[in-house]
Amino acid sequence: MTATNQINQDDINKAVWAACDTFRGVISADTYKDFILTMLFLKYISDVYKDEYNKLVTQYGDNPDLIHAMMSKQRFVLPEGASFWDLYEKRYEAGNGERIDKALHALEEANGSKLKNVFQDISFNTDRLGQEKQKNDLLRHLLEDFGKDILNLSSERVGSLDIIGNAYEYLIKHFAAGSGATAGEYYTPPEVSTLLATVLEPVEGDQICDPCTGSGSLLLKCGAMVRKNSGSKKYALFGQEAIGSTWALAKMNMFLHGEDNHRIEWGDTIRNPLLKEKDGNGLLHFEVVTANPPFSLDKWGHDDASNDPYGRFRRGIPPKTKGDYAFISHMIETLKPESGRMGVVVPHGVLFRASSEGKIRQQLIEENLLDTVIGLPEKLFFGTGIPAAILIFKKQKSDKSVLFIDAGREFKSGKNQNQLTDDNIQKIIDTYKARENVDKYAYLASFDEIKENDFNLNIPRYVDTFEEEAEIDLVAVRTERVQLKNELQTLEAEMEGYLKELGYGA
Repeated sequence: MTATNQINQDDINKAVWAACDTFRGVISADTYKDFILTMLFLKYISDVYKDEYNKLVTQYGDNPDLIHAMMSKQRFVLPEGASFWDLYEKRYEAGNGERIDKALHALEEANGSKLKNVFQDISFNTDRLGQEKQKNDLLRHLLEDFGKDILNLSSERVGSLDIIGNAYEYLIKHFAAGSGATAGEYYTPPEVSTLLATVLEPVEGDQICDPCTGSGSLLLKCGAMVRKNSGSKKYALFGQEAIGSTWALAKMNMFLHGEDNHRIEWGDTIRNPLLKEKDGNGLLHFEVVTANPPFSLDKWGHDDASNDPYGRFRRGIPPKTKGDYAFISHMIETLKPESGRMGVVVPHGVLFRASSEGKIRQQLIEENLLDTVIGLPEKLFFGTGIPAAILIFKKQKSDKSVLFIDAGREFKSGKNQNQLTDDNIQKIIDTYKARENVDKYAYLASFDEIKENDFNLNIPRYVDTFEEEAEIDLVAVRTERVQLKNELQTLEAEMEGYLKELGYGA
């Protein structure tokens, strides 16, 4: 396959997944995912840089100063010795791990705030890859995997950023599927992201925030929705992620999808929110806020919540061992008052648990902020089999009703994970937009009805999915029983005959 052949999505997905074979059986997927994803990022920007450099040499070969000046204005600057190909050429020499780490550090330094600290939690020179010789061999194999023709990621061959971004998402999804709860914490299934992005309808000019960014897939889906509906890239993506290596994934994911207009902060959203006004006193506000926070997080920051300087917990302080309403309260307080809308994934306990959570829930409903409750099927999310729900909040509602949608029984069944099909998603969206009762599927509840239920939002209280069992025809059952009894007597007589022929009879 030559470099000029257009690559397709399946080819690149298979090639990068095959590169994982170097580490399988040596270290866990949760560890080697950082190496694979970082190497894909480095290979892509190296190939694009090399491609652009060769074009400029063809045009201005006799003017190296001009070429150098023009290369310094590229999307990413690659300092000498820091490209993938520099590392590849020295792959047989000792010290691969150290060389890769130095190259990544130089890449950070050369690109200022764009890549600041992105690679600080990712070290290829780690003892987790074994003693020096084994480590060096593993990293040589990795460099050779990414050096194959199939993974030539030059601009001419790739054609668009989406192919690389999609390959990155493909890897993240498979790491989450294979690594259980740990990896699943940073990944929202694509169909759930699609559902949230469609329902929230981000538009041109919106500022969109995910305070639990993970790998950034939900933010990217919202950005794609703006481009799809308006053809515009005039929007901004914001986020915050607590885990350093996952924050780095989000940053690389943004760049690989061509999303340069983003601001993703690294830190604990509840204990230390970093998306603040320029004066540092107030939180930034957004048109769209959406997240899939960790379910019922223990030790979320309860001890400091009563003194929160941003007033996020004025409706009540969530329980010490369940942080669901801490994230909901934070998100509500970051909505723009005129146009703010919000979608959050929660465990079902958020709908009905009492005590402090019940009081917060009641106040949110009394303030007419809750718009829709969508029940989802079980086993949709990596790392947990429990069914979840989506809560939609809006700052400006036209009425005081709440729509309940029970979408928990319609899905494509899978061995490890269930999926929402395109038809399942479309039915939810159509029902959401129509805002009308649908037998055994949706119910538009008035404020008074919810109040009568003590502000309990458990979906079966509103959507009756009871199916009457068919009446049993006792006469038909008796007739069938007699028929089966006669057949059994005939079979027993035949068996007795066979046994006698074989000499077992009396």
